[in-house]
Amino acid sequence: MQFTKNYETVFILTPVLSEAQIKDTVDKFRKVLTDNGAEIVNEESMGLRKLAYPIQHKNTGYYFLFEFSSETKIPDVLDVEYRRDERVIRYLTTVLDKHALAYNERRRKGQLGKNKQQTEKAGEEAK
Repeated sequence: MQFTKNYETVFILTPVLSEAQIKDTVDKFRKVLTDNGAEIVNEESMGLRKLAYPIQHKNTGYYFLFEFSSETKIPDVLDVEYRRDERVIRYLTTVLDKHALAYNERRRKGQLGKNKQQTEKAGEEAK
């Protein structure tokens, strides 16, 4: 029996791609994850952003994030796919601990940057 861990992967696509090519690439990596038994928890497109330093003579790139839970072998499979795809200029996959999971949950709910009283007040208004 394999252990399930929570992961977050961010990859940057080259900025010269069309919208259709970007969508196809993201769909390809989503399919790699789901075909290998990963459960995608969150998927986020961060759009076109300026890079901190030039990569392959490019100053911008399309950022995408997948948060998923899977067996421990899946990040290795994903790593191979990233390396084979010339549209990916950078990628990083990390294991999420309990603090990162809590942080990501608050970020998805829009509770970051708010103090405890504002969060409680918003919770009371929702009731």
